[in-house]
Amino acid sequence: MVVPKDYTFPSDEELTVEEINISYPALHAASFYVGKKCELDNNEFTLCKQETKDPRKCLKEGRNVTACAMGVFKGLKEHCMQEFNQYKYCLEQSSSRLELHHCRKTQGVLDECVLKNLKIERPYFGYFCEAKVHDTKRPKPEPYRPTYTDGVAEPNLPDHLDEPKFGFRNAWA
Repeated sequence: MVVPKDYTFPSDEELTVEEINISYPALHAASFYVGKKCELDNNEFTLCKQETKDPRKCLKEGRNVTACAMGVFKGLKEHCMQEFNQYKYCLEQSSSRLELHHCRKTQGVLDECVLKNLKIERPYFGYFCEAKVHDTKRPKPEPYRPTYTDGVAEPNLPDHLDEPKFGFRNAWA
């Protein structure tokens, strides 16, 4: 990877965070609860990355997402470990693609435990596909402008385009 001379890398202390070291079936089994509980932190992190176009400026938000997910897994381990393991093993053993429809009974038991102890309600089908507006307290960053445009004059574009001489500008209109 090529980087400019003035690029500063974050220090190791800034990048060090407690990692979530779990298997894919466990992550798949808990994904709905993590997604629901950490939705605001994740939206803030995603918005930061999209607005700043520099991942170094979003390290704090990324840490918040990881800490939130870690909190959900610690809560599952403390309060619903048996139900979670039953659901996870059901997903793992019932199909090679971890299909959810084989394990609805164990899912219901886990949903009740999570709702009772962690106060996280499993979102309805299609919840994560809905468009949502995220309100942030961070100031809006300056618009991104690539450095290769520094010193380049803006082209003088006309305010309007003249009518075309030979028909329409787009072929299907």
